[in-house]
Amino acid sequence: MLIKKTLMGTLLVSLSATYLSAQTKSIDLDDLHGNWHLRTMDGKDVRKARAILDFDIRNNKINGFDGCGPVLGELKTNNQKVLSTKLSAKGRECRQSIHRYVRYRLHKTMKEGFTVSKATQNGVKGILIKSSKHELFFKWMSS
Repeated sequence: MLIKKTLMGTLLVSLSATYLSAQTKSIDLDDLHGNWHLRTMDGKDVRKARAILDFDIRNNKINGFDGCGPVLGELKTNNQKVLSTKLSAKGRECRQSIHRYVRYRLHKTMKEGFTVSKATQNGVKGILIKSSKHELFFKWMSS
């Protein structure tokens, strides 16, 4: 009985630590300006894809690398909270399945419309881009 209680206590502590490590706060659009490296997508570590988004808020532009090739887009805002863009990409083939996974979901998320909030995952500060179907966590690189 003591072992079961200890295991349940450990499980509850672990679950609450996971929940607290992904807390989010609202973000001003000006704080988005700069380069962001994609780290997780729908809970999956995707750092190997090396996807990067560069937000140019002043000019409502976005560019970067989707894991397979360069991307460009124009940002549209709705009440400073929801953004959307259709990313255009060169017709390059993706080398590995992780690159195809990231490319497809990144383009889909950007097109659907998304919200952005400050977030921390596993002790790393960044932003969480969230659409109705996907969650993407980015770490800030530079402005």
